Amino acid sequence: MTGITRRGALASGIALAATPFGISRSLAQSGPIKVGALYPFSGGLALLGDESFRGLEIAIEERNAAGGVKGRKLQIVRGDAVDPNQAVGEARRLTSVERVTCVFGTYSSSLCLAASQVTELAQIPYFELGAISDPITERGFKYIFRTNPTAASFAAAMVDAVHDAIAPAFNADPKSLKLGIIHEDSLYGQTVAGYQKKRIQEIGLNLVETLPYSAKSVDLTPVVLRLKSAGVDVVLQTSYQNDTVLFFRQMREQGYKPKAAIGAGGGYSLRDTMQAIGAETMEGALDVDFTQYQTNPEAAPGMPDFLKKYQAKYGTAPRSGHSLANYMGGLVFLDAMEAAKDLSAAAIRTAVLAVDKPAGSTATGWGAKFNEAGQNQRADPFLMQWQGGELVTVFPKKAAVKELKAVLGT
Repeated sequence: MTGITRRGALASGIALAATPFGISRSLAQSGPIKVGALYPFSGGLALLGDESFRGLEIAIEERNAAGGVKGRKLQIVRGDAVDPNQAVGEARRLTSVERVTCVFGTYSSSLCLAASQVTELAQIPYFELGAISDPITERGFKYIFRTNPTAASFAAAMVDAVHDAIAPAFNADPKSLKLGIIHEDSLYGQTVAGYQKKRIQEIGLNLVETLPYSAKSVDLTPVVLRLKSAGVDVVLQTSYQNDTVLFFRQMREQGYKPKAAIGAGGGYSLRDTMQAIGAETMEGALDVDFTQYQTNPEAAPGMPDFLKKYQAKYGTAPRSGHSLANYMGGLVFLDAMEAAKDLSAAAIRTAVLAVDKPAGSTATGWGAKFNEAGQNQRADPFLMQWQGGELVTVFPKKAAVKELKAVLGT
């Protein structure tokens, strides 16, 4: 088998269960098609894990209402991945006990990296709809595919936003602005920060601080004081919800007010974060992220329809754009499954690599065209800003609904 070996998987520190199925896996020809949905449904990542799942759930319901895949209804089998070890255990259960045809997920990069080793050995397609770490599709695996942008895309968009949007809004020379990178220290934060530093060097901006911290921190005061002491004008933060809330609260407590703070999705995209911090404190905070709902519909056709479906099903507005990204990705892969010769992993891979959707043709505004590694080459994040308690798209112009405001907090 190419791409991964049992020895290599064990060397990575993850014990994998043997599976008797492999290429000769028996596929039932009637009854529902079981598909795995592997997300953190409990624990610290549960909010965005559940929000991501909601988008997939709507996509699958939509497909079932249209007749399912190959005339068969889809049945979701959920797996709760709280941490990498549990992600491995749940992936084993989904592939060898539940015998799912594929696995959708996962929101968290560390969870995806762990679980997808199990599915690769079992030769079960793994459809990643939200985790952004680049190594996910850089391991030579044959059966992992991702629709969403990568950490490299997020990092480049954040740094370029300083040059192309933030500096002009403040009538400042981009090279005069002091930048500070802060990030939670898991794979998510480390990957984005690494690419940020590389991009800052490439375009000649001024980086004065790089500060990692644990996402479980209960006090970010030392981080805030380091930024304040260094006179950082623009903070680039890669964070989850709790650490985002903590950072903004402690900025306020310490009287630190940079010109701009820009997040890499995560906690910056959540309405719950804005409500916990207060709209007045979050005012002007920027977010490079998956497509959100205050976006020009001409750049994201299908987004208003998804919004109506979400509100009808859950009785509330979406909590972030993660649901929209998972909905878009879910539809792309379900379409590929329908187009596949059969539901074997090899046939599904062939169908996924044949997908060709132009940019601007989906509900996120992304297109879909996969390279041999399984990465979508037509997915780019947008720049958004919190204005008046709403997260609105401000860049690029074709997707924008508001102008960028030169303010952070009120």
